[in-house]
Amino acid sequence: MIDQIKQIKQNADYLRLCMIRNQAEAIIHAAQIDKPSYLDYTHNLLEREVQQRKRTDLERRMKMANLPRHYDLASYDYKVSSSISEKQMRELRQMVWVEQVYNLVLMGPSGTGKSFIAAGLVNDAVAKGYKAYFTTMEDLINVLRMKEITATALGAYNRYLKAHLIAIDDIMLFPIKKNEAVALFNLINHLHEQCSLIITTNKSPKQWAESLDDEVLATALLDRILYRCEVVKLDGQSYRMENRKNIFTPE
Repeated sequence: MIDQIKQIKQNADYLRLCMIRNQAEAIIHAAQIDKPSYLDYTHNLLEREVQQRKRTDLERRMKMANLPRHYDLASYDYKVSSSISEKQMRELRQMVWVEQVYNLVLMGPSGTGKSFIAAGLVNDAVAKGYKAYFTTMEDLINVLRMKEITATALGAYNRYLKAHLIAIDDIMLFPIKKNEAVALFNLINHLHEQCSLIITTNKSPKQWAESLDDEVLATALLDRILYRCEVVKLDGQSYRMENRKNIFTPE
């Protein structure tokens, strides 16, 4: 019997049936006790393998999504900003807008929850099976700059081209060079009406033009983003400042 189990593991490994390979002894022991029919045994065995593969795939896609540390929308504090209600959040989390290829722009001062909401929606999208990614403006510009040089940047760029949803955090936070602005526009233009975008920013459209140093390019970029788009202006005090951690114990 030991030799048979060893052969089962080897065959499972060859067929890349990882769950069966890793749990062969436990599966066989349970079958000896429960004595299921051949049909039930085969069904349960394959179902366990499929569920394990789904979990592994979800873990892989979550890792590829590049989420920040905090992103669980179930813990979102609606007292931070009165600009978005629980009903609106539920509608966003249903992802109908992603199916319809709408964009979402989150505007507001630093600390009002823009990045948290964006990351949370990306997390929800990945859990629902969408190809969704979170990136900062800085990281995205680095990908656009390096995609012809490194395999890592090219891989990220190719994933973006096939995405259902991309969140770009802190867009226009810092000025960018003309060639980088053109590369950004080309990507957004390629994704137009094919991929939903979440944009977080604390800059007004006028300030976008200043960051790009090109009013025409800024107008074209905004035109692509704001077409079929919901704009949410978040207000309130900075959550990070209100809940900051102190080094010293209050006297």
